[in-house]
Amino acid sequence: MRKTFTILILILILSLFILAVYFWLWLPKSGESKPLSAREINNPQNNMMQLTSPLFSHNGTFPIIHTCDGGDTNPPLDINGVPDKAMSLALVLHDPDAPGGTFVHWVVWNIDPKTKRIEDDSVPEGAVQGSTTNKKNTYFGPCPPSGSHRYIFTLYALDAKIYLNSGATAEQLYAAMNGHILEKTGLMAKYR
Repeated sequence: MRKTFTILILILILSLFILAVYFWLWLPKSGESKPLSAREINNPQNNMMQLTSPLFSHNGTFPIIHTCDGGDTNPPLDINGVPDKAMSLALVLHDPDAPGGTFVHWVVWNIDPKTKRIEDDSVPEGAVQGSTTNKKNTYFGPCPPSGSHRYIFTLYALDAKIYLNSGATAEQLYAAMNGHILEKTGLMAKYR
């Protein structure tokens, strides 16, 4: 009887340990590095940091000149309210509506936190560009195969610089940023 009771206690302890590890690995953590969803952008949580563009409003239409149907250059973006403790900024543009899953259109990190504007067709001095889903180390404008897609810019304020080689993927950037995010904000536009 005592041996059976001991075995049951050990099974219970082991089960609790496995459950704790599962939740630690798979539940979102504070400051987790993932792109913002459209729902998160539409319901900001008192973020001081803001990302806007002089060419389109949040939930507006992506300017054709900055798509594959136009000049295929990045639009100008304005950055405000970066936390004082930020050591760098990172930016990812993705399309959550792509037929094959999320499509990454632009990856940039080590943007100076004092940057107030990312100009049209430019990368801030000192910043590093990563690889898009189509393996380009540059901006790749919206180019939906059909229908209307959402394009989400997610801006991250980080407490560190990121040490990745040029051409690293968004997934590698997310892993490197994990635990270093002070704040994040986003801007979404649609294009068809």
